Amino acid sequence: MAKEQSLDNLWLAQTLFDLGGVQFGNFTVSESAVSSPIFINPKVLISNPTALRVASKLMQQEIDLAQTRRRPRVHPFSTIAGVPVGGLLLATAYSLETNIPLIYARSRPEGTGKRGIEGNYNKGDTVILIDDLITRGSSVLETTKLLEENGLVVKDVIVLIDREHGAAERLHRHNLNLISILKLNVMLTHYMSRGMITEETYRICAEYLRSKQSENDNNALEL
Repeated sequence: MAKEQSLDNLWLAQTLFDLGGVQFGNFTVSESAVSSPIFINPKVLISNPTALRVASKLMQQEIDLAQTRRRPRVHPFSTIAGVPVGGLLLATAYSLETNIPLIYARSRPEGTGKRGIEGNYNKGDTVILIDDLITRGSSVLETTKLLEENGLVVKDVIVLIDREHGAAERLHRHNLNLISILKLNVMLTHYMSRGMITEETYRICAEYLRSKQSENDNNALEL
């Protein structure tokens, strides 16, 4: 970078907003098929190379920190994979940042390509899985299944934004550890404190988020 941007996750949240990647209204979240007052599209970060670089550096920083703790929160890994499509964009940036090999897990047939893995790997390799946004974690679990079917090991998942709809708990039940760079409630608080959204918009989104967290707590009690 000509001018080095500090590694600040709130700067990234701000940039995402400025790029039009955060919208408020009435949307359907595709993964959970429920109505949501907020829509987040992290893919717009590819239009800002500095933001994309900061995102990859923040992931690297978080992973390095987690691995250096007395009780490491991230297992050693030798390969990177991204959840198509947004996660693959971030995984590519992270691979270029760290020089760690990348593979492409194609969970659905596309063009002339069949469902499978693109890239070189060895069976038994441990893969860190990257996604840009997580709601309930269905796409992550689908990609993990494909990787494991091909002899790879997945223990840790890192996402740019966690919508806090219970994905961490759901992934934990599948023996997957989730690390997130930004959480939805932190983003909402930042936007309101900076006057970027009204108190009414914040209230609507906060109530929505609490309702989803309450649903997750109730589901956990039923298991």
